[in-house]
Amino acid sequence: MAAATMLCRQARASDVPQITLRFSHVVAEETPKGLAARRFKALVEKASNSRIAVQIFPDGQLYGDHDEMQALQLGAVDLLAPSLSKFGRIGLPEFELFDLPFLFDDIADVRRITGGSLGQRLLKRLERQGLVGMGYFDNGFKQMSANRPLLEPKDFVNLRMRVQASRVIAAQMRALGARPVTLAFSETRRALAAGVVDGTENPVSNFWTQAMHEVQSDLSLTEHGYLGYAVVTNQRLWQSLLPADRDLINQAMQEALRYANQIADSQNDLALTALRGTRTTRIHTLSERQHAQLQQAVQPVHQELERRLGPGWMQALREAVAKGKS
Repeated sequence: MAAATMLCRQARASDVPQITLRFSHVVAEETPKGLAARRFKALVEKASNSRIAVQIFPDGQLYGDHDEMQALQLGAVDLLAPSLSKFGRIGLPEFELFDLPFLFDDIADVRRITGGSLGQRLLKRLERQGLVGMGYFDNGFKQMSANRPLLEPKDFVNLRMRVQASRVIAAQMRALGARPVTLAFSETRRALAAGVVDGTENPVSNFWTQAMHEVQSDLSLTEHGYLGYAVVTNQRLWQSLLPADRDLINQAMQEALRYANQIADSQNDLALTALRGTRTTRIHTLSERQHAQLQQAVQPVHQELERRLGPGWMQALREAVAKGKS
């Protein structure tokens, strides 16, 4: 009996994780980000025999757009997957390159950056803010929504368009004649329903999983900008882990990121199919002329960022994209 009791106690003790990682994000669980977080959790817990646990807090349950980065720096959470735009707010404006409208022709262009030396150089700069960059993944390209079609610059005039906190995205909206309004992602649907803002931009998977189709009558497939993320952790936490645990966590994360990149396009395609089935939102495709008009209207945004960053970053980005196409 005593031996059985001891074995039971040992089993219970072994079930208790020795390390618990808190992974916070602001989107729904069925988005590429949410699915990647779940895949990471499963991989870590399996590889560690549940010695390392991952707790996931989706939909801004713990922290929203405005405070999640500070929470990570203070150690209140352990892992984030913020949009690349958010690093500009903590003194790393070079990450705003990814926000430039009509910069990338397709996702292959993006991955020439994130998978190459320029992408690694950017991740390395996160150390200046006490962060460790673990890698990138995609959520695809953004589309414009409002309660009218947004196909030409004149369609944007005087609209209040929700944006995340990015100087580049705000400048993009102003270049189109709209008024940018910075709001947390978790507040966007309510703001659209209440008329606080008139429209916004999102990949279709975000538009669908946040039920924005219930409060926006029109979605225009502009494909104007890229939305991607970088997974980051706290440098103090990372250095406190044993090398073997860092390797295990990093291997799980790299596999989860590959999975996220594989499903990003399919999740957007599935969301678009589901959206068409509801018939609550009209879906518009741009003509070549309309696409060119929008692209021309936002060119000053590129010039403005180049002035802020200096020519070196833009030149490195252009060379990396062009090299992959040569």
